[in-house]
Amino acid sequence: MRIIFMGTPEFAVPSLEHLCDAGYTPIAVATGPDRERGRGQKVTPTPVKKAAMERGIDTMLQPESVKDEDFAAAVADLRPDVIAVVAYRILPPAVYSTASMGAFNLHGSLLPRYRGAAPINWAIMKGETETGVTTFFLQEKVDTGDVILKRRMSIGENETAGEVHDRMMVLGAEAVVDTVRQIDEGTVETTSQDDTEATPAPKIFTEDCETPWSRSAPDVHNHIRGLSPYPGAWTLHEDTRLKLYRSRVAGSDATPPEDAVPTDAAPGTVLRADDQLVIACGDGAVEITELQQPGKRRLSAIDFLNGYDLSPGDRLGS
Repeated sequence: MRIIFMGTPEFAVPSLEHLCDAGYTPIAVATGPDRERGRGQKVTPTPVKKAAMERGIDTMLQPESVKDEDFAAAVADLRPDVIAVVAYRILPPAVYSTASMGAFNLHGSLLPRYRGAAPINWAIMKGETETGVTTFFLQEKVDTGDVILKRRMSIGENETAGEVHDRMMVLGAEAVVDTVRQIDEGTVETTSQDDTEATPAPKIFTEDCETPWSRSAPDVHNHIRGLSPYPGAWTLHEDTRLKLYRSRVAGSDATPPEDAVPTDAAPGTVLRADDQLVIACGDGAVEITELQQPGKRRLSAIDFLNGYDLSPGDRLGS
């Protein structure tokens, strides 16, 4: 079977490696261009390119734009049976239609829920307790193709987007191999997506990351962990932008007792800033357990408060 694998970030690496281990080594890989990365701005390959080179895959396609006619021609010249897409760009029909047995994508949600660029983040921000991965055949409208298979996974009540991402990489890799195997054996049975059940998961911008203190404590907690570690929830203390990475709903385990959480404090008010950092919300309060000030390292709340002046009664937010 002639497979072209398309992917760029670390999320896609286990899928490529699992395919190789299962005897489905791709004939070629399409990935992002080599870029300047890291502190020294050294030109380095993408995580997928590194993994492909380690597996002895020599044919590498690295277009600046997937809409480039030369890219479509290069893919067609390789005569792929299958194109497997994991965390790559949106492909035009001229590219994915070259696969004689179909082109499929791995998506980080249980479609049609959370269609879009940031499904993990939005699922957590919305308070979901379950997510998963879906493979589906590509069609022109993004994330709407016929579903091949789904795999489910739970979301812990304090789990961050980064932690879900890392577990999902492995689950997704297993789904990619199962999908290729079904295509190879001719056992695929697809189901169409119900558009009436679709929910959006659009790209997240900086302004979306501001912490909404006026909302309930569970909503604020979900916002913080759903954006951790990237792009990162933030809030203002006077003119300083603080990034928030971990939190708990006050009143849960290891947080202050209920009588330490005044119900009449304005949202964003610092309630405690000693051995715990507790902030009032529109309903209830959250304990911030890990945060960062500009130009500094991420710290536990205790270590942060040892070097930053924050006192009960201070207000956070714009």
